[in-house]
Amino acid sequence: MHVLLEEDLGRLRMQRVRPWHLLLARGRAARLDRELAGGASPEASASLATRAMQLTSSEFRRDLATALRRILVMAGAPAPPVTAHAPLHAARPPSVPLRTARISRSAPVLAELASRLLEPGPVPVRGVAMVTQLLADGTGPLYREAARDDLSAVATRAVQALTW
Repeated sequence: MHVLLEEDLGRLRMQRVRPWHLLLARGRAARLDRELAGGASPEASASLATRAMQLTSSEFRRDLATALRRILVMAGAPAPPVTAHAPLHAARPPSVPLRTARISRSAPVLAELASRLLEPGPVPVRGVAMVTQLLADGTGPLYREAARDDLSAVATRAVQALTW
């Protein structure tokens, strides 16, 4: 595997992904995801580029979509139809209580978000990173009633970020 990295003069160069790049990308996933969700360029470092490859893989996106669908089902909201590529049983149930009323109100945009993740072809890494942030943030609008962020607004921004 290779990634593109930006050099000092703005040119791109190809660099081989080493095993330690994969380990660093997984070990620093939360920080790298925050940076990518914030708009950091994946070409800025080998760690960011490697994490971007992981996030945008079909398998990772399918897992995120499955997690969103499971959350919709657990909140009692209609989930988008399950496809052969995204079985609903694949995700474990969340270990944190969900804000079901908030999720139900945001169900259409969350379902659209899951559908966007399942679209074939490349997707912008920023949008995928935003979804990982939404799902992983235990103090965020999916899990805490007192969260400042509006769930629909956060999900809408992620949908927009997944659009070229």
